[in-house]
Amino acid sequence: MTLAIWWLLCLDILFDFVFFYPFFMAYVWMAGGVVHFFLFEWRQRDTRDALELLADLPRVSILVPCFNEGDNVREVIGHLMQLEYPNYEVIAINDGSTDDTGAQLDEMARRFPLLRVIHQNVNQGKAVGLTTATILAQGEFILGIDGDAILDVKAIGWMLRHFLRHDDIAAVTGNPRIRTRSTLLGRMQVGEFSSFIGLIKRTQQLYGRLFSVSGVIVMFRRKALLDVGFWSTDMLTEDIDISWKLQVAGWRIRYEPHALCWILMPETIRGLYKQRLRWAMGGIQTLLKYSSNMRHLSQRRMWPIYGEYLLSVFWSYSMVLALVLALLKSLGLVPHTLDTALIPEWSGLLLIFTCFLQLMIGLLIDYRYDCHLLRYFLWTIWYPLAFWMINLITTVMAVPSVLLRRRGARAVWVSPDRGVKHD
Repeated sequence: MTLAIWWLLCLDILFDFVFFYPFFMAYVWMAGGVVHFFLFEWRQRDTRDALELLADLPRVSILVPCFNEGDNVREVIGHLMQLEYPNYEVIAINDGSTDDTGAQLDEMARRFPLLRVIHQNVNQGKAVGLTTATILAQGEFILGIDGDAILDVKAIGWMLRHFLRHDDIAAVTGNPRIRTRSTLLGRMQVGEFSSFIGLIKRTQQLYGRLFSVSGVIVMFRRKALLDVGFWSTDMLTEDIDISWKLQVAGWRIRYEPHALCWILMPETIRGLYKQRLRWAMGGIQTLLKYSSNMRHLSQRRMWPIYGEYLLSVFWSYSMVLALVLALLKSLGLVPHTLDTALIPEWSGLLLIFTCFLQLMIGLLIDYRYDCHLLRYFLWTIWYPLAFWMINLITTVMAVPSVLLRRRGARAVWVSPDRGVKHD
């Protein structure tokens, strides 16, 4: 077989991978989400039962790291004062904010005995703030939320039950729900958090390892944080890193869909790109940081999670190559015998059906937690394709950005896009 034939064969395999990898993963996530729902969620209809099922009511410390959250922090703290759990404290960390976040927190601390405030004079990053607050916290369990997140009043009970049943559980992550729904981009992300993030976490939980907790709502066992040395200050996504730190050290983490948290998300293309680029860079950092650990047989349970993420990076660059070849063929610079069709003709309708099915399954599963979800179905029908394109762009940009980033540089706060503000 000539070199040219081998080259064409390799390209055919590449094009098949570009199409079938996301196609295959969509059905894996759908199957995992459905199985998880019927095994763990179907019979738990009344969230009021969670607190009653707890054998103990240990102290919980809620940490709220804040950087320039003057528009949101009063609402966030106000909701935290109304939780349906009798034994908790709230620690807000003002991490060098340049707006009136610190003044608002001090005023609320005088009104709410449950609230303590930590002020850091300069922006030191979320990891430093969380570590400082954890050291000063009184609780055996540490619940972290973002400074713009509204925690559901029943969330603590649902998360605690995992810790009280299993001593090797280090962290339990909750179910973030989008509350910025005034624009098309905001509405599309409503579907994303159900049809992608929710299904992926459910599928990974069936396997027993999660790629990441959601930093916007996650509870930790303080003993486990101490065991791994708390959060890393140089990681752009502290939630991904702490998830791997804990699991590599032998701890387990879990996903609790009943533990709800209402969050703000970007509603501009620029804001969404910056957020997803940071997420992608954090994933690449984690991939590089823990590569040496993956050589050990003791980490074999992490291999599928590691391998799937590695494949997603390879897919992004393969897709770029396929797009370049398709462009060159259209310009007559490569042979017309080269098949550069990224979507095989015979499966075009199947692809549309898959997008429809994945979104519908995700929305139906999460409908019991967010009863307004189905109204966003038509807004998000094509988001599965958009999801892969966003991942492609940010992953391709993230790899060189991480490789060129100064090793050990501290990850500090950057004010994110919080959605469109309305008077």
